[in-house]
Amino acid sequence: MHYDRIARAVVFLMLAVGLADCSWVPTTGPYAHQLRANADSTAPAEGSHLPYAVVKLTPETVSMVGRFEPRGLSGVFPDKYVPPSKIKFGIGDVVSVTIFEAAAGGLFIPTEAGVRPGNFVTIPDQTVDNDGNISVPYAGQVKAAGRYNGEIQQDIVNRIKNRAIEPQVVVSLSQQRTSLISVFGEVNTPARYPAAAYGAQDRITDAITRAGGIRGQGYETWVMLQRGDRRATVPFANLVYEPSNNIFVQPGDRIYVYREQQKFIAFGATGTQGSFNFDAWRINLAEAVGKAGGLVDNQADPGSVFLYRLEPRELAKQLGVDVTKFPGELIPVIFSTSFRDPSGYFLATNVQMRNQDILFVANAESVDVTKFLTSVNAIMATANNATVLGGNGIALYNSARAIP
Repeated sequence: MHYDRIARAVVFLMLAVGLADCSWVPTTGPYAHQLRANADSTAPAEGSHLPYAVVKLTPETVSMVGRFEPRGLSGVFPDKYVPPSKIKFGIGDVVSVTIFEAAAGGLFIPTEAGVRPGNFVTIPDQTVDNDGNISVPYAGQVKAAGRYNGEIQQDIVNRIKNRAIEPQVVVSLSQQRTSLISVFGEVNTPARYPAAAYGAQDRITDAITRAGGIRGQGYETWVMLQRGDRRATVPFANLVYEPSNNIFVQPGDRIYVYREQQKFIAFGATGTQGSFNFDAWRINLAEAVGKAGGLVDNQADPGSVFLYRLEPRELAKQLGVDVTKFPGELIPVIFSTSFRDPSGYFLATNVQMRNQDILFVANAESVDVTKFLTSVNAIMATANNATVLGGNGIALYNSARAIP
């Protein structure tokens, strides 16, 4: 009986501690009440390294999030590009120069040649050298790199007009080796082609079409545009469904196409945990919960469905978050919704998932009580076994002493 009293005392002590704090009970993630209580705290929660904000999904907040899409190509390259009617020459381009005179007997047309149609001379094609120059007889070294053909023509005329008879000059691009557009990666025929000098300019999708189109599915294909020292990346479908992002290409642009499935991660009381592919250009929050196997009937708290993501500072401010508590331009925001409320499902269908979003469904409070009672039963069983073993040990000891 002595062992039984000790065991019961231990059990009662465990009950007291457990009922006061169930944090030692195994769980799939933070408790819903802890998550909400620690939101916007200036001192991060214990074990956490950064603060966060919790925003409830309402028709108003869903509308704000929907209007504030991540910046696409048009956001990074906001300039309204007008297709040029002419392009600048560059080092390596092959240039053709033709000089006309009004009559024979001038600088380039001899007198004995008489009047002939055109009265012109064409200088052999030459490459713009490393200094950016071309050589023109009687005009010397003429700067060509970084200039339009009209500028080069006028420069040559000014140099020879005192020696030639009413000269006129035509400078044209014989072979374009600069001002190129490169398209490579997951395209059928990677290409590097000259930017158009006249007429309609290509857009991003036109450039990809020149390279034979994409290899994979549109929803798993991404397009990165690098222009100078700036770059931006969007899903390929974004160029199709959001025409504002299908901007004009410019000379020197590099377009890299690659494949990478958009994914989200599910934790907690969902039917299946892990990483899930979108398998589409876009899916909404309700579809994401469905992909993760829905909510586990005997475990999930349908009133505690959370979506983790980083939101731009501007949007967080519009959502009512005190952004002064957060450093940087991206604010950790946890959106919460309740599937106990039938309207919560309608709200979830209007929230678009983003690549690398985290979905978390908290356990119901009753689950933790059940786990606690299961632990108590195990402790009770262990204590009873100890009591039985202790009693048997005493009996054996007494029996051994009784033997003469």
